[in-house]
Amino acid sequence: MTEPMLPVGYRVIGQTVETHDSATLRLEPVDRPLARFRPGQFAMLYAYGVGEVPISISGIGDDGTLLHTIRSVGAVSQALYDAQPGTVVGVRGPFGTVWAPEGAVGNDLIVVAGGVGLAPLRPVVLAALAGRSAYRRVVVVAGARTPDEFLFRAELDTWAARDDVEVELTVDQPAVGWDGAVGFVTEPLARLRLDPERTVAFLCGPEPMMRFSARVLLRSQIPAERIRVSLERSMKCGIALCGHCQLGPLLLCRDGPVVSYAVAEPLLAVPEL
Repeated sequence: MTEPMLPVGYRVIGQTVETHDSATLRLEPVDRPLARFRPGQFAMLYAYGVGEVPISISGIGDDGTLLHTIRSVGAVSQALYDAQPGTVVGVRGPFGTVWAPEGAVGNDLIVVAGGVGLAPLRPVVLAALAGRSAYRRVVVVAGARTPDEFLFRAELDTWAARDDVEVELTVDQPAVGWDGAVGFVTEPLARLRLDPERTVAFLCGPEPMMRFSARVLLRSQIPAERIRVSLERSMKCGIALCGHCQLGPLLLCRDGPVVSYAVAEPLLAVPEL
């Protein structure tokens, strides 16, 4: 059994620059792989000599490879962003709760992502497309500050070209060459005609975006239990020992990051909690 506090070596075998500050790393185990990750879970990634940060899974290979999409916002994430093929990083996990898209089988599946929130939700979309006949509608609503800041842009275009997926892209501000929607994700979300008894929604992004998007869904009579969100706090240990990721009664490395909005709503309503 793998010691949960001991990083396991994974080698970078691919690095794809997504935006000016985000890159996706493809990792393969140097020796024995960790237990299989599931959509929604996260790993603690260790840049040797620099430090460790929690990063959600953005892809899971059948061959044991992991995809992590990293936004450079500090010393550790910058070191990981800069990691080139051949670099060995430490990985701990899998940690946390899951999106469980299989729980939406037979329903309409709505994915709402803001900014880098598309990274943890990408495995949900891929799982739904791999088993497309198991779902009714599949809708992806993604927002970014500018057109250049969409993650997985080629994949978004591929999804949008399918006739069995609805993709709505919107940016915060107009840009030269952009002829798509301008505004927050709540606007295309509010235009959707939803079946409240047959809809399951997955939300990830900044807390205000998730809160306002959830309110749109609640106004459409989607029960809070059918709205799933990913809550972010800085995880340190990953195994509910240090308390660093406490949010009210939750320790998010154990009880999250994915929770229903019925759980999240009262917590997100408390300023500075």
